Amino acid sequence: MTRGMLTLPEIGGQAEALSAAWEHLKGQQDWVEQYIGNSAYDEVVFIGSGSSYYQAQAMATTYRLWIGRSASALPSSDIFLFRDQSVARDRSILLVGVSRSGESSEVILALDSVKELANWSTCGITCYEESRLGTMTACLVSPLGKEKSTVMTKSFASMTYMMQAAIAKKAGVAFESQMESILSLHADVVTRGNSFAESLVEDNEFNKYIYLGMGSYFGLAQEVCLKLKEMSYVWTESYGTLEFRHGPKSVVEPGTLVCLLVSEQARSYELKVAEEMKAYGAFVLLVTAARGEDTSFADAVFEVGGQSLSDEARAVMYLPLLQYLGFYTAMKRGVDPDHPRNLTQVVTI
Repeated sequence: MTRGMLTLPEIGGQAEALSAAWEHLKGQQDWVEQYIGNSAYDEVVFIGSGSSYYQAQAMATTYRLWIGRSASALPSSDIFLFRDQSVARDRSILLVGVSRSGESSEVILALDSVKELANWSTCGITCYEESRLGTMTACLVSPLGKEKSTVMTKSFASMTYMMQAAIAKKAGVAFESQMESILSLHADVVTRGNSFAESLVEDNEFNKYIYLGMGSYFGLAQEVCLKLKEMSYVWTESYGTLEFRHGPKSVVEPGTLVCLLVSEQARSYELKVAEEMKAYGAFVLLVTAARGEDTSFADAVFEVGGQSLSDEARAVMYLPLLQYLGFYTAMKRGVDPDHPRNLTQVVTI
């Protein structure tokens, strides 16, 4: 079997997966009103494991900002093993399970653990409507998110986008318009990200990889860090951008790739961190809405566009390039990104 024959087209197919999610969501307005739009809940808790937990972080951040109500993101295991330490008692809670397969043991155990509790309600999002998650609670379903490869790529993008679009439908027309506009921009980002990542990997040798992000991009930084680690087996780390300066920056030296997911909200602060890492000898890659004089110091800059959009709406546009980076690093190292060692598509306990 040819290495990468599953993963490469799945990364390349995510623009179509986003469009399908948008169309499918139009028929699930009742779900939006009953769950995301229901003001009866004191808090919405998004849960997932691995990549799905990182999705949950982006979803919760978007919900807090756009809806203006309390939301949090937790690993699934925190709910069934440490629920009272994780969520305050005697509050009305909506628990949102996030799972590509809908079969993750920890998500299922978490939802099962609260089903008899009077003040807890559940729902979810998945790519498989006939899965355990899809049949045990009401779910949004990303119709083209299904994948054959082990690592999550288009499923991550489409599920994150679909939940953000559901939040936007309750938040108002302006937010909904932003999410719709992503559909016209995303295919170009996928195409350009492929060639950009291939050249970046071919032309450089890195021995350390650091991903930085804040706000809505913190969970994404963790996710793209994981993608590189899963596909290529290289050691890599992720941090909140300004937090990286408080000790971890000691690892930076020549041969280190520092990749910064640049927000518009904190752009000036984030770019100061990137400049500092450049001075320590790092190769600095900026993924940003638009380049400018303030990004001229960087070794590489990838523009995603959509500068007029909010950081939250633009989030999924940061994924293709950095998924491709993991893919081409794996290919250069002679390993198969389709079937990473020690990993399975569904994790059970």
